[in-house]
Amino acid sequence: MFITLAKDLESTPLPVADDPRWARIVARDKSADGEFWYSVATTGVYCRPSCPSRRANPANVQLHATLAQAKATGFRACRRCKPDGPSLEAGNAAMVADACRRIEQSEGEPSLAELADAAGRSAGYFHRVFKAIIGLTPKDYAAAHRAARVRQGLEDGASVTVAIYDAGFNSSGRFYEKSTGMLGMTPTRYRAGGANEDIRFAVGETTLGAILVASSRRGVASILLGDDPDALVRDLQDRFPKARLIGADHDYEALVARVVGFVEAPRLGLDLPLDVRGTAFQQRVWQALQDIPVGGTVSYAEIAERVGSPKATRAIAAACAANAHAVAIPCHRVIRKDGALSGYAWGAERKRALLDREAGKPAKAADTAYRSSRA
Repeated sequence: MFITLAKDLESTPLPVADDPRWARIVARDKSADGEFWYSVATTGVYCRPSCPSRRANPANVQLHATLAQAKATGFRACRRCKPDGPSLEAGNAAMVADACRRIEQSEGEPSLAELADAAGRSAGYFHRVFKAIIGLTPKDYAAAHRAARVRQGLEDGASVTVAIYDAGFNSSGRFYEKSTGMLGMTPTRYRAGGANEDIRFAVGETTLGAILVASSRRGVASILLGDDPDALVRDLQDRFPKARLIGADHDYEALVARVVGFVEAPRLGLDLPLDVRGTAFQQRVWQALQDIPVGGTVSYAEIAERVGSPKATRAIAAACAANAHAVAIPCHRVIRKDGALSGYAWGAERKRALLDREAGKPAKAADTAYRSSRA
């Protein structure tokens, strides 16, 4: 008798208002799209959970586990949320990914109007969606991609003139106006591997170990963490093999003190000019990391979605590993989808300690946990 009663309860559906899926409909939860659908008897339509239409009376709503079940009601698809096709979010991601390919494959720099027209959207809408997903405007993304092409050409041994024209610049004058901003130095010096470039640096100490901060004329070029100060200096030498490293600068140590203060108390913030050198894709990822607020975390998959490459989680992880600006570009705020910490270039223990501090845990507790993990 008990077993029969239990089966009857299992087969009795919950009132829609009591079903947890209804709360997701009320919240217009985009993450629920594709997990279930709902139909409304009074309007004769079926919708996706994120539908922006006026909220229906739950007494008139029926929930469906599959799209086929929603269609079987005989109702029509909602014209606002278009439940038969991809979600608006997925459609925008595909649109931006296609625009990125157009930019990367174009010999010149496509105009905003050309990109928007190809996407079938207004220029304003396209610009807004592109920046929201990539973290850069289409123009900035194109500039970053062209800069990466110039860098690659110079590193491959091409002459400055060939590298300029191969990257899509139609005149050397236009390139030289922007060359220092793109490369952090003149093209000739970049081609020579940064020879004669001055890199100032200093080593400090935090409760999480040693820290090295280094800057070029353009801004902070590296923030490195570790246990051995000498190893950090060797790491800096490997990163700038032909540059002139200048240490023991009393004035520069004040900047290091600011970075140390940020490590100890992240909510103070850290507003420093950065000299960020990487590929266009890496720069998109690093910009997305800088948009993660203090105390927040996101998954590699979420970052992949934000930069318009939803299947590139491994490339996202590689870009995080290539980050040379510890804490300033907060790759420690990226975790696995299941909540696990995953890797960190400067040690998983430091990653946990940094996240604990940003979450507001007392510094002593975070430090004790870090020291215990290192014991």
